[in-house]
Amino acid sequence: MPLRILPGIDTWLARKSLSAKTRIGLVTNDAALTATGLQSRIALLKTGFNLVTIFSPEHGIRVKGEDGVLQRHGTDSLTGLPVTSLYSEKMAPSEDDLKQLDAVLFDIPDIGCRFYTYLWTMTYVMEACATFNKPFIVLDRPNPIGALLEHAEGPMLDEVNCSSFIGRWDIPLKHACTLGELALFFAATRFPKLEIEVIRVDNYHRHQTAMQHFKFVPTSPAIQNINAAMLYPGSGLWEGIMVNEGRGTDKPFEQLGAPWISNEELCEVLTYRVTGVELNRVQFIPRSGVYEGECCEGISFQVRDPYKFKAVQFGLTLLAAIFELYPEVSERLYKTHANPSGVRHMDMLLGQPDVLRQLRKHNAVDIRVAESWYTMMTSFLLYK
Repeated sequence: MPLRILPGIDTWLARKSLSAKTRIGLVTNDAALTATGLQSRIALLKTGFNLVTIFSPEHGIRVKGEDGVLQRHGTDSLTGLPVTSLYSEKMAPSEDDLKQLDAVLFDIPDIGCRFYTYLWTMTYVMEACATFNKPFIVLDRPNPIGALLEHAEGPMLDEVNCSSFIGRWDIPLKHACTLGELALFFAATRFPKLEIEVIRVDNYHRHQTAMQHFKFVPTSPAIQNINAAMLYPGSGLWEGIMVNEGRGTDKPFEQLGAPWISNEELCEVLTYRVTGVELNRVQFIPRSGVYEGECCEGISFQVRDPYKFKAVQFGLTLLAAIFELYPEVSERLYKTHANPSGVRHMDMLLGQPDVLRQLRKHNAVDIRVAESWYTMMTSFLLYK
């Protein structure tokens, strides 16, 4: 029987390597659980750690906030500790936030996609810790969609034209790493003065996914199961055009539709162009979001083989099919706290400029991963 996978928080609790007097700040949310299902912040307090403040990312400490909506500072109802929101008027802790602390811990589950914002919150906290000389400790967690580096998918990010809060630096869109590995990489390449430690996941191997090997915990309101997470590096791209990506239904990022789509003709075009995923024709009426209250025809998607399925290629293939069948589909202004105007959302998602123009011209988008990525990351991989 395989050994149970233990996230970094469990190893950390067993080590008890900090003095009870060490004042800790924790970047976390309700999705960060121990192997027994206890919130990390509760487990730290119960074990005797001196947790004095909490920092929360997008979606807030309770993981209930809507996508892109500002999250306010407050008090954690579970611990009574103050919560500083890092998706508010600030994205990083200030000097005042950190001066009361001796170390900062980071424990938030990720889903392996560049435009999922928890990764970039981590980098802003790292930057603040480097600036104000605070040790930074990552309690690592598995990548639920798989971490085989050869399964990474581009494109790489154009930092000059497309850097944003949903893609700050030049990494592949589907990066195939854990946040701990990326933290080590960024510390070496961006913050060489940062004092950093990564607490490994025990009994975890790179080929493992939450489809077969461990339980998936919902990481945000729209990513409620492993199927949505597997699809997301591709289905998240649909936010860039005027289709409903499943928001306002029970299957966000697991289905796509619009009143002007014929699910029969779209399904026919896609059937022989994608692998590892099952297509099903659907009709749905979104309760919110694009085409709220309107009957949409479309397709739902179920990943069947996580090793054959290529999420980014799938997402772009579907977009190409839509532009082929419905060339008049328009760009979507996706307004968020981090991008109030909503302009160029597609470029920021994909990390490359002029994506919609390329799709309209039926030009293929280059999704190759730079060879330098594989070479660089070899030094920072923690798991076999």
